[in-house]
Amino acid sequence: MSRYRYPAALHELRRFKSADNDDLHRNPPGNPNAFFYLLMLEQLEQFLPLVVKPGRYVGGELHGIRKEWNAARVRVALAFPEIYEIGMSHLGLKILYHIINSRPQYLAERAFCPWPDMERQMRRHNVPLYSLESFRPLNEFDLLGFSLQYEMTFTNVLTMLDLAAIPLLSSDRRREDPIVIAGGPCALNPEPTADFIDAFLIGEAEEGILHLLKAYEEARGSDGSRRDVLRRLSAVDGIYVPSLYEPEYRNGKFFTLHCREGAPEYIDRLWVKNLDEAPFPTASPVPLIEAVHDRYVVEIMRGCTRGCRFCHAGMTCRPVRERSVDTICALVEQGLANGGYDAVTLASLSSTDYSKIGELVNRLTHLLSGRRISISLPSLRLDSFSIEIAEKIQEVRKSGFTFAPEAATDRLRRAINKHYREDEMFRSLDSALLAGWDLFKLYFMLGLPTETDEDVEAIAALVLNIRNMGRKIRGKRFRTNVSLSAFIPKPHTPFQWENMVPEDLLRRKYSTITGRVPYRDVKISWREPSLCLLEALLSRGDRRAAAVVLGAWKAGARFDAWSSESSMKAWRQSISQAGLDFSSVITFPYGPADPLPWDHIRTGVTKEYLLEERARSRSPEFTADCRERCLGCGVCAHVDLSS
Repeated sequence: MSRYRYPAALHELRRFKSADNDDLHRNPPGNPNAFFYLLMLEQLEQFLPLVVKPGRYVGGELHGIRKEWNAARVRVALAFPEIYEIGMSHLGLKILYHIINSRPQYLAERAFCPWPDMERQMRRHNVPLYSLESFRPLNEFDLLGFSLQYEMTFTNVLTMLDLAAIPLLSSDRRREDPIVIAGGPCALNPEPTADFIDAFLIGEAEEGILHLLKAYEEARGSDGSRRDVLRRLSAVDGIYVPSLYEPEYRNGKFFTLHCREGAPEYIDRLWVKNLDEAPFPTASPVPLIEAVHDRYVVEIMRGCTRGCRFCHAGMTCRPVRERSVDTICALVEQGLANGGYDAVTLASLSSTDYSKIGELVNRLTHLLSGRRISISLPSLRLDSFSIEIAEKIQEVRKSGFTFAPEAATDRLRRAINKHYREDEMFRSLDSALLAGWDLFKLYFMLGLPTETDEDVEAIAALVLNIRNMGRKIRGKRFRTNVSLSAFIPKPHTPFQWENMVPEDLLRRKYSTITGRVPYRDVKISWREPSLCLLEALLSRGDRRAAAVVLGAWKAGARFDAWSSESSMKAWRQSISQAGLDFSSVITFPYGPADPLPWDHIRTGVTKEYLLEERARSRSPEFTADCRERCLGCGVCAHVDLSS
């Protein structure tokens, strides 16, 4: 597909700079914010050609929305704490950009975390972090909203705040500073970042963002203090304001949060009731450089009924809600027409669990096959995959077949509540091979609760069996990619009380597998064990973890999700300065009866249900799909979807 490239965007900016007409400088046609383009361009031209992928930083994308600054009553900077290519692939960011800008009184612009080379240049030339639409510094916006998708981006949040000249700590911010808000999966345990964030939006932002903006607009209009604004926001459903809660610790452990100034005791997660009625973008900004997911993405279903006991999203995104086939097809048509993409992703936690997946795939393949547009179904489940669907999506373009066994023995799969047996898995794999797949991508976890040495050895044996099966049917062109990661216990799951496997033992488990699979056509990758332990610390920490994040950032931690950039030295130094032993993060200090740092955040699934599921994992015993019968997890009683 065609792309606007950096030289073209820079040429457009230079056109404004060279224009003789003063009116053009102040407000050229189609660009109400040209003054800030011009001002920033003077500085960016000095160093932008020196950094990697300058197209990340110039804006000007097709379908970017540029509103008149002074006409907006509330101005929001949507800040994604990762690089441009990743942030531009994130569906949630596109949805919020669409929702906010669809209201004439509100304005939303985008900002991403600059790569270290750009950060160094910005600091050297005293250039503040700016938005890609108007090039205004982020500290001029009313609200700065972070999407917290992954714990390993926490230090990037601090980088963006610091580059924007916004105080890192909420307690240090003044009335004129933006209100810093955050949402996303990591907000379901907000405590490790609570010192940096003024307010969290808990749950699905489509349901709460406009209420938050309205409350902010009204509070600011009353000319109250910053504290008054935060108190007003805390009264909005789904909003958690950390400064109104005081943590108490006893014997070195978290004990409770004390509410202040009328703040609610619990914050209930927000849900979108009807996906067909929920706003969804069909004309999002088209990236200037290739994005990680360079395709049109439509969410066909939200939530999951399978109940994998380790899965944070599966437990916290309940209940299941589906878009209709008609709505999905209409969105795909509009999205492809506006974006020019040659691929469509039907996104959900488990796309083949969509109740009308056969009808949907049939309609889309008929609609798109003559246009050489491919369809992909991520998150396939072997026990719900069919040869008919495989053949349908293969008609357009062959691609890798991705699935996640997670464990290689029936016993351990029962423990984690994966609903399939090995014989079922091989029947599905055989169907996929006969349908023409030459590449299998497999995902496994190591260190799962109740795992034994036999379970680890079985992963190697399973990989070898799949390789042999693939080569028998597809020949030498068949390849296998295997991804190994450590089990990391997450809040609001049945395994939230579990410990992690020590770093040295994780390395031995990796070696067991790699030593038994010596073939060049099998590519095995794994995450650095120390980073997995760090993620566990940030995932389940209390508010004291914020000091560790801040210390690591000051010591140079940046882009911790990237093996090329992460600095365990900085983290170990910060943990040591906090008086902690890094190895201690593998031992979770809370028992089933103890209060947890995230107990004030209610996802709808009860703690009693999570404990029951934990007990079933020890049997081990399967828990049925809740579409077959209600399991009493609590979420359907907690959220009214009747309308």
